[in-house]
This record gives sequence, structure tokens and C-alpha cells, in this order.
Amino acid sequence: MSIDFDHPISRDGTDSVKHDGRADYFGTADVLPLWVADMDFAAPEAVTQALLVRAAHPVYGYSRYPEAMFEALIGWMRQRHGWRIERDWILPAPGVVPSLHAAVLAFAEAGEGVIVQPPVYYPFFSAVTTTGRRLIENPLKLEAGRYRIDFEHLESCAAQTKPKTRLLLLCSPHNPVGRVWSRDELAQLLDIAERHDLVVLSDEIHHDLIYPGRQHHVLVRLADELATDPGRVVTAVAPSKTFNIPGLGLSALIAPDPTRRAALSQAFDLLHAGNYNPFSSTAFAAGYRDGADWLDALMVYLADTRDYVTEFVSRNLPGIRVIEPEGTYLLWLDCRELCRARGWERGHDDAALKRFFVEQARVGMSPGTVFGAGGGGFMRMNIGAPRAAIETALARMAEAIRTET
Repeated sequence: MSIDFDHPISRDGTDSVKHDGRADYFGTADVLPLWVADMDFAAPEAVTQALLVRAAHPVYGYSRYPEAMFEALIGWMRQRHGWRIERDWILPAPGVVPSLHAAVLAFAEAGEGVIVQPPVYYPFFSAVTTTGRRLIENPLKLEAGRYRIDFEHLESCAAQTKPKTRLLLLCSPHNPVGRVWSRDELAQLLDIAERHDLVVLSDEIHHDLIYPGRQHHVLVRLADELATDPGRVVTAVAPSKTFNIPGLGLSALIAPDPTRRAALSQAFDLLHAGNYNPFSSTAFAAGYRDGADWLDALMVYLADTRDYVTEFVSRNLPGIRVIEPEGTYLLWLDCRELCRARGWERGHDDAALKRFFVEQARVGMSPGTVFGAGGGGFMRMNIGAPRAAIETALARMAEAIRTET
């Protein structure tokens, strides 16, 4: 399928957080924005056309979720992931972040433990801390340039009983480090969850964005294969990252266990968090029904960009290393050597690092510190943009490094 991902689309003036919010976040609008996790590509034509058809009807009243939305998701999961889900398992949600909060409320009482695995997408932390639950961190370990789960430590986290640990928030594939967890890793995780009676909320929002040579394993499907309790796994999915429609704010939780599904539904009722937006459900259905060719073309483009960035950084950006991404359009840049080479004092190097990229390189990326423990000295780079923008960003970084040397 021929799609021109190189075509630049100006997002200025559209109230884009990524573009129009630059000055608020970085203190200047004079940065090339590679931070917020949405892409600068047009959504699939099928999505746009479906929205135009719906918009042509001039009444935008209260809506319900159409059956076409459920059918499209069921078909997508069967065709793309080999997972046969039932209609009753699906609980529409206003986004994955609200789903994290709902899961914490549903499966842990005040003061009880919830495990997160930093460095990780920052709402994982606030979903625990703002709801009065106890945050338990199981930091990932970076070994030989690749992140892994510290299972020995995870075991000790899961075993805590005063008060009891109830829930694990898993990011799979992982944002920001780009890991696509292997079957063996997920099997170990399921074994720990089974033995310590943990519920697992598996955030699989990036599960369609997988690079060649890697395979995403749907956690609940693996639990079923391994004869562990699949009902303890709740899966969060959304078309938002897959088809670049995050602003429409609709996702789904897939929960095979009726008791846990009811608990989630009750949590959403408590939060008054519904999303019956006719445009959201229209785009949701259109993407999952008709977006496969667009996604296939996107992944070819992103893989080429990933390879280009990795090679450029290796050749031209001394002190920076790309942690090999196995999925997502987010690159995790290890800038610790750059910090050391410039003598940036430990404890202040992250502020200096951010200033370097903003003021010298004029590139706006997400500081690693916002992702929690282990994020210091790292930056997250969003490569979901036309190649020319990525090339410009890299050229600016190279020039800044040469100037600083």
C-alpha cells in the first residue's frame, strides 16, 4: 500500500499538545517537537472518511457504543494476534490512563500494594499514589544494552503481605524502553502472579507496533496456554497508537473474568468516566476494520527510520547510545556518557541535559527523569514523524555536540 509518510503536515494552530504546547513545556517554541507520544502522520484514510460521513449528519447527540465497534475489535484481535475474544469480555473505556486508575480502584484497597516497573510511562505512578494505594517499584535492569525484569525482586514485591500486594501494572510492549517481552519472561511473570494471587493489568496499547524479528505475546492468551488463571489478567488496548488517533480518547479493557469485569465497571461508574462520543466510536471501528494496510506500511517506514537514527547516532553523536527498540515509535536514548564527558555534576546532570537539547540542539524530547527510577541520564525520542524532521533533529544534535566539544 503506497502511503506518503514523508509528506509534512503542519499541526501548528490545531491546539496540539506536542506542537502548540512547546513553549509551555520547554520554555520556548523554537524546538523541533519529538516528545508527546503521538505521530505527525495522517490517520488512515478509512478513519478520516468514516468521520466525515458521521460529521455529515448534523445531530451530535448522546450516543451508545455501536456493535460495529465491538465486531471490529474482535476481528482485529483474531486476525492480528490470534486471540479469540468474546463480546461480553469487552469494557469500553475513556482511555488507557483512566483504565489504570480504574484497575487500581477495583483491585486494591487503600494502603494495599501495586507494583510498577520503572522507568515507565509516568501515569503508572500517579494511578497508584493519587488513589491512596501503596506504590511498590520493581525497577527494570539494564544489562548489556537490554532491559530485563528483575524477577527475584519482583517475587519479593509480590510476596509482601503487610499490607498485601494486590496488583501489577505491566507495560507490554514497554514505554519508554521499547522492550517486547518474550514468551519466557511473561511466563515467569504469570507464575509469580499465580503464586501470590496478583491481578495483572497488562497495558498493551503499543502491541501493534512491533518491529521485524520480534513477536508480541498477548498476556491473557499466554496464561490460557500455560493453564494458569487467565481471569487474573485484564488487557488494555486502544486504536490510538496503532492508527494515530489518541485525541479521540477511546480504549477498551478486555476482561474474561466476570467478577473482575464488574469491579472495573463499578470503578468507572465511581469516576463518572464514560465516553460515548460518536466520533470516537466511529474512528475506533473504522481503524480496526479497515486500517491493516496502513499499519503495515507504517511499520515499514518506522523500521527504516529506527535503523537510520540508530546508525546516525552511532556514527555522529558521541556520548549517546540508542537502546535497541523492539516495538513502539519511541526511542530510549542513553545520554549518560554525554553527561560524564561534560562534567555535569551528578544530581544536576538531567537539568543540564535537558537544557543542552533545548537550548543548544533545539530539539524537544521527554527527559528520562519523568519515567521514574533509572530514567536519569536518558531521553525519550519520538520518531513518528516524516524522515526530514528526524534528519533535521539529528543534524541539530550533531552540531550541538560539535560546538560543545
